[in-house]
Amino acid sequence: MKEQLRSIHPLAWTIIVGTIFGRMATSMSIPFLSIYLTTRLGVSPFHTGVIVSVSSLVGIFASFYGGYISDRIGRRKVMLVSIASWALVFVAFALAEAAWAFFVINALNGLCRSLFEPTSRALLSDVTPKEKRLLIYNMRYAAINVGVVAGPLLGLMLGSASTGTPFMVAAGVYALYGVLLLIQFARYASDLHIGTTAGEAPLRMGEAFRTASRDPVFMPILLGTVFCVMGYAHSNSTMPQFLSLSFAEGTRWFTYMLTVNAVCVLAFQYPLVRLASRFSPVNSLIAGNICIAVSLLLCGMLNSGWMFILDMVLFTVGEVLLFTMLDVLIDQIADAQYKGTYFGTIGFNNLGSVLAPLFGGWLLDIYGQTAPLAVFVPVALSVVIGIPFLLVARRRLAQRTARIAAQGGESVQQLSS
Repeated sequence: MKEQLRSIHPLAWTIIVGTIFGRMATSMSIPFLSIYLTTRLGVSPFHTGVIVSVSSLVGIFASFYGGYISDRIGRRKVMLVSIASWALVFVAFALAEAAWAFFVINALNGLCRSLFEPTSRALLSDVTPKEKRLLIYNMRYAAINVGVVAGPLLGLMLGSASTGTPFMVAAGVYALYGVLLLIQFARYASDLHIGTTAGEAPLRMGEAFRTASRDPVFMPILLGTVFCVMGYAHSNSTMPQFLSLSFAEGTRWFTYMLTVNAVCVLAFQYPLVRLASRFSPVNSLIAGNICIAVSLLLCGMLNSGWMFILDMVLFTVGEVLLFTMLDVLIDQIADAQYKGTYFGTIGFNNLGSVLAPLFGGWLLDIYGQTAPLAVFVPVALSVVIGIPFLLVARRRLAQRTARIAAQGGESVQQLSS
């Protein structure tokens, strides 16, 4: 294990460490945005959902374009421009005072995130040997949750539900992360994937999109994970709004839930991944979908903060099964030339992050906190809609794997004859 860690590329280490501090800074503020809008600015649950969802709506389109242009012009330019802009976005969050301003700024937040995230994942694939990518993707996911362990608690201490100070802290962290990336890119410039190689025809955007959209395995995965992501997104929209309306200390309980979620991810990740790696990665997505749906259904039956914390454990199991294997699955089915495109296109599943705040906010507007089952039963049912798509993907992936194995056997026979 020590030798595996020592062999990880310095650029990959930079992304992993930067992810820890970046997610710690982000989780001080963004998860509390819905509470901040409803309690401090008096925005209705549905309109709060609109403001929260615009980030993902912008990200749906920007993530594909970010992955595409990183294949064309290189990871370095995309990552540096997006992270510098991201730091400025957090400064704007801290200075905003009107609901419309939060709408615009959160749209820019989604733009920056959706350019940076798929490009950074593609860069991890570029600088990591194939046999070590499962390790590196899981390290990245663990880094996210190391940051989220401390972030919400720090945000609570800094008053994330009532002040813009945490946004300024996040701006400083992302600015520092950008400087560190600039230094590392300069140092390891020769190791970077800079887009189309010499003598190769430029990759056209239409061609790239058609390649991903016509992949018979990729498309049902994309459609199925829209509903998985929709379920996960309720943890940052419907859940905090419901808790803040239902309990006097709702913000505090939500903070504890975020911390428990991150701690459980770190505790469960490697045992669950070791177990899940014995099966098709699509099975992990299906199991994760079911766990998240059941957890959301239970939210409609709970009546104390402690019960919500226990329910978050089941939710976390679903989250781990879903997100730890998704990057590995996309890496497996994407051709090397189209890595950035596939990682960017899978960002279209953030349609679920758009729908969740709108759907949950609409239900809360109608039923409020007095009829929790009327809110969470439709929410849970909407998540399981993704399972049929994932079952189709599993069947097609098995057929593709069998076909490739058969072709490999034929090639061996031809060579030996």
